[in-house]
Amino acid sequence: MMAAMMLPSAAPMILLYATIARRRSERGESATAAGVFAFGYLAVWSVFSLAATALQHELEKAALLSPMMEATSITLAGAVLIAAGLYQWTPLKQACLRYCRSPLDFLLAYWRPGAPGAFLMGLRHGAVCLGCCWLLMLLLFAGGVMNLAWIAGIAVFVLVEKLSPAGHWIGRAAGALLVAWGGATLLAVA
Repeated sequence: MMAAMMLPSAAPMILLYATIARRRSERGESATAAGVFAFGYLAVWSVFSLAATALQHELEKAALLSPMMEATSITLAGAVLIAAGLYQWTPLKQACLRYCRSPLDFLLAYWRPGAPGAFLMGLRHGAVCLGCCWLLMLLLFAGGVMNLAWIAGIAVFVLVEKLSPAGHWIGRAAGALLVAWGGATLLAVA
């Protein structure tokens, strides 16, 4: 599911990488190199997915997730919303987002030749992307891991934040809204 959510926003990077690799290669190895790059990217998200699954298991054991895998604790849901909203404003989020929004800058800074280089670049890009979006992915625990509308909404938001010329401001506005939503959720408990 993480791959389905994140690959659309990584497509510009993978396509640009494939174009550059094809031009640099005299043997037409670009499809393989792009696949190796994507594999490195997906490896990072796979590790995150395993960690999220372990967290999900612990939340289920603590009865903080329903059978539909959405938060049964309003406090948990509010805290996740606030954390995700605040993270939208952090320097780490902004630094990662800059690289996600500018594939050419990333490739110029970190280009490595060959399949091992493609894999390492994919890992690095996956790490940057994870740094940008990990807390947005944890929003699945607030809205429901199996809630297709929530999943699609987060995926579309990630895509818009990365690809829209106003993505930086959209992300910050979404951060403010998430904090307000989380605060209102927590106030409902009090």
